[in-house]
Amino acid sequence: MKIDAHQHFWRHDPAIHTWMDHRMEILQRDYLPDQLLPLLQAQQIDGCVAVQADSSRRENDFLLGLAADHSWILGVVGWVDLQSPALGEQLDRFSSNPKAVGVRHIVQDEPDDRFLDAETFRAGVRSLPEHQLTFDLLIYERQLPAAIDFVRAIPDVPMVLDHIAKPRIADAVLEPWSSQIQELARAPHLMCKLSGIVTEAAWLEWTPSDLAPYIETAIEAFGPERLMLGSDWPVCRLAAEYPQVRSLIEPYLATLSPTERAAIEGENARRFYRLDNDR
Repeated sequence: MKIDAHQHFWRHDPAIHTWMDHRMEILQRDYLPDQLLPLLQAQQIDGCVAVQADSSRRENDFLLGLAADHSWILGVVGWVDLQSPALGEQLDRFSSNPKAVGVRHIVQDEPDDRFLDAETFRAGVRSLPEHQLTFDLLIYERQLPAAIDFVRAIPDVPMVLDHIAKPRIADAVLEPWSSQIQELARAPHLMCKLSGIVTEAAWLEWTPSDLAPYIETAIEAFGPERLMLGSDWPVCRLAAEYPQVRSLIEPYLATLSPTERAAIEGENARRFYRLDNDR
């Protein structure tokens, strides 16, 4: 089974999607399943994991509703307030839907680079496994030191790093990201999505060679058994269309065994998110 482990849907609303600035006109429209399905089919991808792009219960309901109507939306990574006194109630509600597979907090938007140190937040994350939920870790490179401590402190929660921690590809800066990502990867319960890479490069001027050191580092750090592929569609459209995003990884997959390739292309995501009959 081939799975796109990271993509988004939305009905565009400027009051909600405030992160879309004047450079992102291509994103300022609706993106719904009927637009994604032909792209998946063209790449022989069987299904996807839809990830929240807005931190609200409304977003959860929207994505779970789409998943109910489209069987190929295999799971939803939603949002709950992990520091709320009512967290248990929120988790009960979200996890009651069989398509709810994980939770994400947009840590990259937190002004404090040590936000992940907050014990109330850590306690919330620790409560996810009892609801059969995983945690998507979305950070910028500058938050990697805090992420290293965070992941080490919570060894019993299955986690996945989104977008290889957003290195500064546009500036051709490899360190300290490379060293820190290798240290982060020492945590065996952490996986990594090869996703959101092209949009960290210069959107209109990037070349595959610009991305190569970052992709190679992530593959070396995590290995085929802990990597997933995600398109980050439609956000990827800022820099590349869906087929181009997928083709960027092909040279790296071509060097792997069939088993390793199948793991990265879908089996790791299926196992991590407990898709199909695993929940």
